[in-house]
Amino acid sequence: MQNLEKYPQLISVFQDIENIIGKDAYDMWLRPAEIDFAGNTLTIFLPNQFWGNTIRERYEHTIKDAFLKHLGADIELVYQIDVKTPTPTVTSAQDVLPVQPVQPAAPKINPFASRLNSSFTFENFIESPSNRFAYKAAQAASKKLGARENNPLVIYSSPGLGKTHLLHAIGNQILKDNPSAKVLYMSGEEFVSEFIDSLQNKVHDSFRKKCRTLDCFLMDDIQFVSGKEACLQEFFDTFNALFASGKQIVLSSDRTPQQLEWNERLSSRLLSGITAEIKRPNLETRIAILRQKRDSINFDIGDDVLAFIAEGVQTNVRELEGSLFRLVAYCSMHGVIPSIAIAREVLADILVSNDTFSINVNSIKKIVGKHFSIKMEDFNSKRKTQSVAWPRQIAMFLTTELTDLSLPEIGREFNRDHSTVVHARDTVKEKINTDPFFAAEINQIILDIKTVDNK
Repeated sequence: MQNLEKYPQLISVFQDIENIIGKDAYDMWLRPAEIDFAGNTLTIFLPNQFWGNTIRERYEHTIKDAFLKHLGADIELVYQIDVKTPTPTVTSAQDVLPVQPVQPAAPKINPFASRLNSSFTFENFIESPSNRFAYKAAQAASKKLGARENNPLVIYSSPGLGKTHLLHAIGNQILKDNPSAKVLYMSGEEFVSEFIDSLQNKVHDSFRKKCRTLDCFLMDDIQFVSGKEACLQEFFDTFNALFASGKQIVLSSDRTPQQLEWNERLSSRLLSGITAEIKRPNLETRIAILRQKRDSINFDIGDDVLAFIAEGVQTNVRELEGSLFRLVAYCSMHGVIPSIAIAREVLADILVSNDTFSINVNSIKKIVGKHFSIKMEDFNSKRKTQSVAWPRQIAMFLTTELTDLSLPEIGREFNRDHSTVVHARDTVKEKINTDPFFAAEINQIILDIKTVDNK
């Protein structure tokens, strides 16, 4: 926020908001704006109505939660058009955006409900073959809390594929069916932070009571608890207390329970229920996701443009949606109609070229084998010498980066299990991040692979 220095009590609030929504989203939508804060009303001055609608639909709940967390205040948000706000082109709009009708404050039955994002529901989650098992398992968990066949539920995937959406959807469905249910959503980072704060402020009993008297505990990104022994023990004790009393536990992670490398007792607890993977969505699913987002913001953008974006953004749903919002923001501010040409220009830094679509595992093995002078059969052999093991790890890493195969599928292509693939991926990625010469070598190998697949 441009004039945040006028309100020093809000600096920590907006720092928290930036951490939650990410620097890119914060820089695009919130940092350019000015604010006014008086009483319990936060007024945000914006260049046009589209800008305000975007903040309202995507970030209003986060802003309100941050104010409640840091200041203990339920605030009202007002969005006002202000021509002074920097923007390339200012479009005409109403002086003040329509504000949602303010209902009389009702007593809060659930003190944890404000942590849930009400826009994440089962109804607006795009079900597809890549996520169907996780989706069905999440629905079952929300309907039969604590049922042994659904408890615990662990959902894992690469970042940005919908784990968080499903956790919030579970919580929202539970509260819809039973508003008095005690539902708590928190991230692994929040669990660690609140646990440490409870020890420092000598309120550990209060923290423990809050976490162990729930009907449903939703914990996102549990991998952040790894390596913190005291926090891990607290989580283990909380897990046991909830599980023993028949309460629902839903967890998400960027890896499988085995790959978390927790102690055997805790790993066995996580594996005693349902473990569901979410894979990358296929092209049809990516187009469906973009259509849903387009309709939700009511912006005119053709299916041909959506298909172009879906073909070029394959990594995850978060980046897919972000690409759409970036294009819409650009077209809104410049008063132009979205087209493939404009999308190609605006999204040039994130779109992948069409030559990645035909890449297959054999092409990767062929080029890596040629580069390191090993035979094709060596990739699937049991040989563990460095001269073979290292190229094999590089080939597995490149397969995770250049294909849509799941970890188990990649493991089968190399006659290995998925945990070996994860180890190879992380090992090679770490060397790329620390060795610029090796990174250049990998980039050249990737170019060679793409060249082969285009012939």
